[in-house]
Amino acid sequence: MVEPDPESLRRQLLAWYRARKRDLPFRRTRDPYAILVAEVILQRTRVRAGLPYYERFLAAFPTIRDLAAAPEGAVLRAWEGLGFYGRARNLHRAAKAVVDRFGGGLPEDYESLRALPGIGEYTAGAVGSIAFGLRVPAVDGNAARVLSRVFRIEEDVSRGPVRKRLRDVAADLVPATGPGEWNQALMELGATVCVPRRPRCPECPVSGECLAFATGTQDQLPHAAAKGAVKVVPVAFAVVRQGDAVLLVHRQRGLHAGMYGLPGGDVADGESLPRAVRRHLAGLGLTALAVRRIAPVHHTFSHLRWDGAAFACRVRGRPQGAEWVPPDRLREIPLVPLHRRLLSVL
Repeated sequence: MVEPDPESLRRQLLAWYRARKRDLPFRRTRDPYAILVAEVILQRTRVRAGLPYYERFLAAFPTIRDLAAAPEGAVLRAWEGLGFYGRARNLHRAAKAVVDRFGGGLPEDYESLRALPGIGEYTAGAVGSIAFGLRVPAVDGNAARVLSRVFRIEEDVSRGPVRKRLRDVAADLVPATGPGEWNQALMELGATVCVPRRPRCPECPVSGECLAFATGTQDQLPHAAAKGAVKVVPVAFAVVRQGDAVLLVHRQRGLHAGMYGLPGGDVADGESLPRAVRRHLAGLGLTALAVRRIAPVHHTFSHLRWDGAAFACRVRGRPQGAEWVPPDRLREIPLVPLHRRLLSVL
């Protein structure tokens, strides 16, 4: 079987992209910082869901210097709801590094971009090619899916050697002229036509070059190791009020590091939810006088699921490691989104 022709692939895909690409705000800018923000947000977020956050984030921090100078809490508040908060913390760290090391301008070479906190191969490739015209690949999940089908790569794409092979294939395809446009075209095809389930092959501009389409295997590719079952974590949270203020804990580690949340969390084996709430409050120096179940808690993250309940509590004692937060401040601080929703309902 004849291998795909790179020149034909480029010509047909770029013509399709120029005619059919979505009009997105981050495609209307040449500002490297705005492109970086978009790429970090879209690492784990669909475009439609991410756009309001992209616009809100740039409104809050118009320049990389603004972001570098901002307190972490303000950055996390702007990011609140996007999830994967390590992205926000790393973007903040990267902004500080750019100001400290490069005078506030993103470096224009791949290796320096790659060395910034939280910037991996994909993000460095996307920013480098789109913002600076570097001839480097940018292989996200969409591009990997297209390449695995066009070149009929049947090995497990989650394995390191196969990921390297995909990147090598992608690097060979990047043209000397307009590398950023090419990388975006490849990703756009994967996002809109060469989708994970039931790819729309009749609409595909490169189906004539696609080895998977030629052999009828496009629905079976790419191969990847099956994901494990989502871990279910029992949780219990306390809603404790003092007048209009609510008791919150500033989390220092874990899933929501840097954010505020209701007291509570994990439930030990064999422990009832009310008893877990009392234990967590005792850890803050508080004695629970009454514990009343007020709302269920069911929330799925990428790798785990919270199942439990929230409890209204009356307490005695002075909190240690927690603080009373009044309504006006509640609007300003970064709060675990599920907890904000609970408080707004309650």
